[in-house]
Amino acid sequence: MSAVCYWRSGDRDRERRVADFALAPLATGSVDFARIRGIRNEGMKLRRTLVLGVAALLVIAGAYYYFGAYRSPRSATQAQAATAGAALAPVVVAAVAQASVPVELSTIGNVQQYTTVSVKSLVDGQIFKAGFQEGQYVHRGDLLFQIDPRPFQAALQQAQANLERDKAQVVRADLDLKRYTELSKKEWSSQQQFEQARATADGAHASVLADQAAIDQAKLNIEYSQIRSPIDGRTGNMLINVGNVVKANDTVALVMINQTRPIYVSFSIPQQNLPDVRQRMAAETLQVEVTIPGDPRPAERGDITFINNQVDLTTGTIQLKATFPNADDRLVPGQFVNVVMILNTMPNALVVPSQAVQSGQKGAYVYVVKPDKTVEERAVEVGPQQHSTSVITKGLSAGELVVTDGILRLFPGAKVEVRSAG
Repeated sequence: MSAVCYWRSGDRDRERRVADFALAPLATGSVDFARIRGIRNEGMKLRRTLVLGVAALLVIAGAYYYFGAYRSPRSATQAQAATAGAALAPVVVAAVAQASVPVELSTIGNVQQYTTVSVKSLVDGQIFKAGFQEGQYVHRGDLLFQIDPRPFQAALQQAQANLERDKAQVVRADLDLKRYTELSKKEWSSQQQFEQARATADGAHASVLADQAAIDQAKLNIEYSQIRSPIDGRTGNMLINVGNVVKANDTVALVMINQTRPIYVSFSIPQQNLPDVRQRMAAETLQVEVTIPGDPRPAERGDITFINNQVDLTTGTIQLKATFPNADDRLVPGQFVNVVMILNTMPNALVVPSQAVQSGQKGAYVYVVKPDKTVEERAVEVGPQQHSTSVITKGLSAGELVVTDGILRLFPGAKVEVRSAG
């Protein structure tokens, strides 16, 4: 036994069998529950599919609305500007100028002393006194240390006494030689006695010369007992104090003196810049400027005086040295400084304030104000930068106005109100 359901569609009757369960089994008392559960599960799956489909449609519609409304802020801004109509964006502009711009090479340098001297003693003795303070600037010839001179003075007196004694021996030997010379001519003395007298006289004269050399050495030792500065420079730590006994040419120095007037600044540049440096040095003196980090005073100027004879293979750079007068001792050995070297000059270069140049996905660009007070986004090529200005090598002409402030509110074609110009 079965149940049949009919439904009408249009003018025709169509028969659809919606369910056919086992009524016969109901009549007989047996029900197919497994089949009933299967039909129910299929209905639940159908409802779940419908719910997921509706949710997916809602998500797609929301995403379309969101990205369509907010994916282009500039388009929204354009729409707002179009609706606003009379609203003008206030901007600050600057004119593209022409100027001679120096091409600079910046690097980090290290200050080095012009000369370093390790002061040592040339004689043995005890340090009697020191004639300077640690860190003092000394001049050539200033007394640094005094070694006890009494032993050398005694040696000088002894050498002088020996000289007087040997001079007396010379007089006696000369008289004997003269006497034996006369006797030898008359053959009243033997030839042996004459030769002996001559040898004695020669030995006496040699002793006088030796005594004079001893006197000179003693005087030199007395002079060496006063250790004086060989250069103008600044002293370091006193490595041996008063009262210590020193030896001649000992391994330990008494003090180190650095010559800082003038002074070197050593730095390195890339090897590709070396031809420009040599070309400039062949034509004129190449100057550099150094500034000390944290020092607000003006830069120090010096001249390139040294180029190393080889390129560093590990870094591809070459060492240069510049000499500075350093009259006020502003530069100190071991100090790190900022070095700027002017390689050449770009005449009639187009320059704009650096804040006018913006970076985008396609490179650098600026906003140019046109005569109708609208702005144009224009791509440019940027050259060297110096302080707060940038050189524009392509994209602008002299006299054009570029926006320096108020850029965030701009878009191509936006109308602007110029607040100030420079």
